Amino acid sequence: MRKEFGTGTERVLAIEDMSFKVKEEEFCVIVGPSGCGKSTMLYLAAGFEKPTSGEILLNGRAVEGPGPDRGFVFQEFALYPWKTVLDNVAFGLEIQGVEKVEARSRAEKYIEVIGLSGFENAYPHTLSGGMKQRVGIARALAYEPEILLMDEPFGSLDAQTKKLMQRELLRVWEKDKKTVLYVTHSVVEATYLADRVIVLTARPSRVKGIVDIDIPRPRSYTDEDYLHVRETILGLLDEEVTKAFDKERPHPPEPD
Repeated sequence: MRKEFGTGTERVLAIEDMSFKVKEEEFCVIVGPSGCGKSTMLYLAAGFEKPTSGEILLNGRAVEGPGPDRGFVFQEFALYPWKTVLDNVAFGLEIQGVEKVEARSRAEKYIEVIGLSGFENAYPHTLSGGMKQRVGIARALAYEPEILLMDEPFGSLDAQTKKLMQRELLRVWEKDKKTVLYVTHSVVEATYLADRVIVLTARPSRVKGIVDIDIPRPRSYTDEDYLHVRETILGLLDEEVTKAFDKERPHPPEPD
C-alpha cells in the first residue's frame, strides 16, 4: 500500500510498500518515529483517508470508507460538551439508525464495561481526563465493531492516569476480546500492552520489523523479559528516529 499527500512538486510520500496483517482478537501496537505516518495508517484503516494505491482489507472486505465495523478512539476526547455521558455514547448509534431504546441500552452496557456506572447523566466538563477517554472507548465499543482502532488515546494524560487507563483497557480487552490496532510513540506502553508490535521506518513509512511478545499479563515494567523485549523494540526504532531527526533539522547551505 502507498499513500501520498499533495500534488505536483508539493507531493509528500507518507507510506510506501506497507504490508502487514493483524490477527483476530490480537492486541497489535504500531510504533515509529514522529511524523512517520502512524496515525495516517490508522486513518486509512478507519476509512477516513484512501490509499493512493493498494488496499486495506477487513476480513476479506476492502475498506472503502468509515463504517460501524471499525470503532475509532482519538487522542483528543472529541466529546460533545452539551451532551451527557449516556447521550455521547448513544449518539453515534442513533445516527447509524439504531432505535433510541436499543442505542441507549447498548450505551448503558458499555458505560458499565468501562467502569463509569453512575456517571450516565454527567457532562464532559465535570469529568477527569481519564474518565473522558473512558467515554470515548465506550462510544467506540458501543458500535460492537470487528476491530478497535486507537490513535495514541492516552497521550494527553498524566503518567499515573495513563498507567491506570492502560490497565483498564487491558481489562476491557480481555473481557470483550476485540481485535485492537493501537498507535503509540511510547515503547514502554507498546511493550506493556501488545501481543505484537509493528515497528515502522522513518518517512516514507515501511515495516521495519515485527516483535511478538509472549509475556503473561499483568506485566511488570521491571521484569527481565519485559526489559529484554523493550530493548529489542528500541533497537529497531533508534536508527529510524535518527533518520527522521536528520530529515527534519535544517542543514546549512553548502559553500560556494
